[in-house]
Amino acid sequence: MRSHELTLGRSFGVVFDHGDDFYPSLTEFCRANSLRQGFIPSFIAGFSEIDIVGTCDRLNDPQAPVWSRVHLTNVEAFGGGTLAYDPETNQIRPHIHVAVGLKEHSATGHTSHLLAAKVQFLTEMLIIEVAHPDMHRTAEPSLYDVPLLTFESGPTHRLAPPASSP
Repeated sequence: MRSHELTLGRSFGVVFDHGDDFYPSLTEFCRANSLRQGFIPSFIAGFSEIDIVGTCDRLNDPQAPVWSRVHLTNVEAFGGGTLAYDPETNQIRPHIHVAVGLKEHSATGHTSHLLAAKVQFLTEMLIIEVAHPDMHRTAEPSLYDVPLLTFESGPTHRLAPPASSP
């Protein structure tokens, strides 16, 4: 487990409009507000279409991440995530997960990593800026190159091992 004390910056309420492409709109918001990193404690959304990570295929390695996508339409969503900055590409690297319900299928649910979405009616989101430390995503070779959140300055705090009992 890793942790780091965060110095919070600005707080934003963001509303995406009907028809907006989710990730390009989120990127534009970050650029317009010079926001490089933060967290999204929660958001609610309607999406006309959405791509999330998933598969119905047999997995050769059940421990490996799944990179394929599932396309869904007409969903209600609840989600949250983090935003990190990639200085090499000068881009924001969001990591967002959602729980979605298919409206015309008794709100049948799916939960996974959000890949793409188109807003239907609205998306209402809170974004809390992290002013310090720098947050980045670094590929971890020992974990299938999954990009993990890292804190780039100051001491990293780790939990002390539990005290052994006599």
